[in-house]
Amino acid sequence: MLPSTYSGATFDSRLVRPGMLFIALKGAKQDGHAYIPQARAAGAAGIVDGYAGLDRAAREKRARLKAKVIAITGSAGKTTTKELLRAFLGSIGKVHATEGNFNNHIGMPVTILNCPDDADFLVLEMGTNHPGEIAHLCRIARPDIGVITNVGTAHIEFFGSQAGIAEEKSTLFAYARDLCVASRTCAQADILRAKSGSRLHEADPAPGWLAPALSAILPGRHNLSNAALAFAVAESLGVRREQALAALSSLRMPGARWRNVDVRGVHFIDDTYNANPDSMTAALKTFAAMETSGRKLAVLGDMFELGADSPRYHGEVLGLARSLGFDAVIVVGSAFPDSAAVRRYPTVASLKVDLPRLFQPGDTVLLKASHGLRLGEILV
Repeated sequence: MLPSTYSGATFDSRLVRPGMLFIALKGAKQDGHAYIPQARAAGAAGIVDGYAGLDRAAREKRARLKAKVIAITGSAGKTTTKELLRAFLGSIGKVHATEGNFNNHIGMPVTILNCPDDADFLVLEMGTNHPGEIAHLCRIARPDIGVITNVGTAHIEFFGSQAGIAEEKSTLFAYARDLCVASRTCAQADILRAKSGSRLHEADPAPGWLAPALSAILPGRHNLSNAALAFAVAESLGVRREQALAALSSLRMPGARWRNVDVRGVHFIDDTYNANPDSMTAALKTFAAMETSGRKLAVLGDMFELGADSPRYHGEVLGLARSLGFDAVIVVGSAFPDSAAVRRYPTVASLKVDLPRLFQPGDTVLLKASHGLRLGEILV
């Protein structure tokens, strides 16, 4: 049973402070139970025992909360939509939201446990790469509002098809009690509609009133669609257009999501937090539309978890990149097909060695790859 009051929750015993909960989890390399004495010595208010204990504690905390709970899932754009919604709702109340990549069976319950009792809104990301995970997260979070950013091909290796991905994502709509939000252009819309019924709001993906202000901060049609979804939720909870526009000034995106970095006169756009065919396509088109004074180069790394169709997806992305008129396209890893028009590096380390020869002051360079490739490390 949860203490009536506590000051936070963590599964890292080194971060325990007096009054916090320590979550003892057994991992692949460490067993958190071995650190219970250390946590108690640091002043832990209680111990949450194992994964089942974490689920129970999060359910109990959820039952205590008066906050409106908004859950967001999708193949891409979850974090952008979450941060936009955090900003919009922050104009009318106190918001607690997922930090970092805390969107799985560990991170989401921890996010709930760390939600202040007086929060007005709790915004949760829900990630999935296997069937049944969204249902598990929903049973804990009991969302009032559900948002599906899009249905693409991320993790298709584990779902078999885009329709299989839609079935998993749309589980959120079966649980969302008050409102379901998706773009009117979302793929596999029939599956989403079947799960949501009359609770579904299909948002305009390109609201003209929002586009000019957003493009200066987050360029690209995909980001405008994310913002439209966030505002549809915010408006249903009382946020007006003028409040949303003013709130854009408080928007802070986590690192490696269209992050602008200048290194020795070269301007890098670091979008390496993650990648799948849909987010690759969006990033390449947005980059192509940018006005730059010097050369424009795209550095693309492998996309993971695409299953048997991985060669086709990598070939399509490379074909798009080559068609957009960049001064150079560089690929890193082994998944992209060979092409005489493209320079290839087998590893990030081999690319890093060659950086002084590849780029020159005045260049603008897009970096895009799955997070596991660690392409962003060339900037370190």
